[in-house]
Amino acid sequence: MPRSAVMNLRIEPEIKADAEELFGSFGLTVTDAVNVFLRQSLMRNGFPFEIVRHKPNAVTQAAILEAEQLLHDPNAKTFTSMEELRADLLSDDDDDI
Repeated sequence: MPRSAVMNLRIEPEIKADAEELFGSFGLTVTDAVNVFLRQSLMRNGFPFEIVRHKPNAVTQAAILEAEQLLHDPNAKTFTSMEELRADLLSDDDDDI
């Protein structure tokens, strides 16, 4: 049986660099970390961590819905710069309330 096999992975360059830095801080290479992941997966007969899709709570869902509605509101105020937004926020104009 061969002592090693080659795997080619496509990873975003920033993710690769961050992973190299993280695992390097533990004295590991990315290859070492992948081997740990694969061995743990085999030992647990699945992922070695919980994989979940978090559902936002009711308050967050309402905020998301409100933001989506504002995106499609033709009467919503828009700003082209932070300075313009800041000036509007600091103005004494009560028409917004």
